[in-house]
Amino acid sequence: MTVGDIISELEKWAPRALQESYDNSGLLTGSSTQDVTTVLCSLDCTEAVIDEAIHRNCEMVISHHPIIFSGLKNFSSDDYVTRTVLKAIKNDIAIYAIHTNLDNVHDGVNAEIGKRLGLENLKILSPKKGILRKLVTFIPTKHSSEVKQAIYEAGGGSIGDYDHCSFSVTGTGSFRGGENTNPHSGEKGVDHMESEDRVEIIYSKPLESNILGALIESHPYEEVAYDIYPLENMNPQIGSGQIGTLQVPMEEKEFMSLVADRMNSPIIKHTSLLNKKVSRVAVCGGSGGFLLSKAIDARADVFVTADFKYHDYFDAEEKTVILDIGHYESEQFTPHLIQDFLQEIFPTFAVLLSGVKTNPVNYFIS
Repeated sequence: MTVGDIISELEKWAPRALQESYDNSGLLTGSSTQDVTTVLCSLDCTEAVIDEAIHRNCEMVISHHPIIFSGLKNFSSDDYVTRTVLKAIKNDIAIYAIHTNLDNVHDGVNAEIGKRLGLENLKILSPKKGILRKLVTFIPTKHSSEVKQAIYEAGGGSIGDYDHCSFSVTGTGSFRGGENTNPHSGEKGVDHMESEDRVEIIYSKPLESNILGALIESHPYEEVAYDIYPLENMNPQIGSGQIGTLQVPMEEKEFMSLVADRMNSPIIKHTSLLNKKVSRVAVCGGSGGFLLSKAIDARADVFVTADFKYHDYFDAEEKTVILDIGHYESEQFTPHLIQDFLQEIFPTFAVLLSGVKTNPVNYFIS
């Protein structure tokens, strides 16, 4: 098993292309060709986590938060980022971060929060635009099924909870091969007419290279004709935050107690209670203030997130209740999520959870 093998599976789940522009997900130290026998999963990558990896003989650390956000201009500074990176390099430990790309997939960080709070019918709160593409290609009718199957296997043709979605119409294609061609049908230098299917398949932009690779490899023609169209449609499977419903509505304080218990949150900052039952709940791991208007528009009774600034609490305007449970608390189960994913893919591979509590925030309760 190599670092690259693990990264390949992680990026099928949460493609790196889905990370936000400010982010730095990906392989931060080490090489994709390094051999790995044991992986350590952590929310943050700190010196203490690298020390733990050394002690537990882990060759790779997978963290949610990147230890490097902006470029390192030198390795002589005595700050925690430089010390952590140098220690990892000296001990041949690969560091891989899977951050906002894991936030943005439908079965990522926010789904884990929703599951722990007992939410049902979870949907993306703010679906992303500009992610969807449509592939239109032309396939000899008798080969249409096998080419479509190859594209499906590469990730094309998924719409919501449906897969293998496509549209086909049969027509007649024409071509004439030049002197240096080897046409699949007909003879070079002679006009040829072929029964072909025009096939349309939707896919997510991060999968484009895989989709086109599958198309070209499975298509019988040596020159494959295809068009790619950008779509304005929202992608319901990709985006920020999620919203779901409680099976049984709860009183506000009862729900707050449940959040405190399920999320191990000792302190919850909140806006004024609205004295009504909680049924619809929006969630966003980490700093979710940018989604407040989306939560209100979605008629969320409560918005569970973190890192609200003082003046931003006013924006709730008694239209929802903000529950700020803390950044670490909102994302602390992400390493469990990563561990579960990798153990399902590699059932005989050692995937460990870090025992280091990396939360830099401490609480004094008088």
